[in-house]
Amino acid sequence: MRPVDAMNGRDATMPLDAEDSLGELFEKLTKDLRAFASTQVELAKLELKDEAIHAGTAAGFLAAASFAGLLAIALLSAAAAWGLAVIMPAGFAFLIVAAIWIAAAAVFASIGRARLREIRPVPPETKRSLKEDIEWARQLKS
Repeated sequence: MRPVDAMNGRDATMPLDAEDSLGELFEKLTKDLRAFASTQVELAKLELKDEAIHAGTAAGFLAAASFAGLLAIALLSAAAAWGLAVIMPAGFAFLIVAAIWIAAAAVFASIGRARLREIRPVPPETKRSLKEDIEWARQLKS
């Protein structure tokens, strides 16, 4: 049984048009490559849209959790300062708690900055794959 082209029901092992000139064949090849690229771009758009929806939902929940955590930290910090106010003046107790939070913020900022420097804006595997595709297309043209 011979393979059949799903697009037009023809035998996929036979040449399309034996009488076509080289220019016409290249024109068809160019048209097919454009269609292929367009299809790939549309697929990528659909996948990215789906991922963006999921990321947006996750970001909303993380924002809510961050807000709740911020409120908890504020209340716990006030409680710690009032607890220290039992053994020292209240002003010094609140300054000690604030100094601890300043130190924590400096550590978090340092770690965050270091991690931001590790981010690669262009994924290396995608870049390599695109270069291979471009080289393959150039070889087809020449």
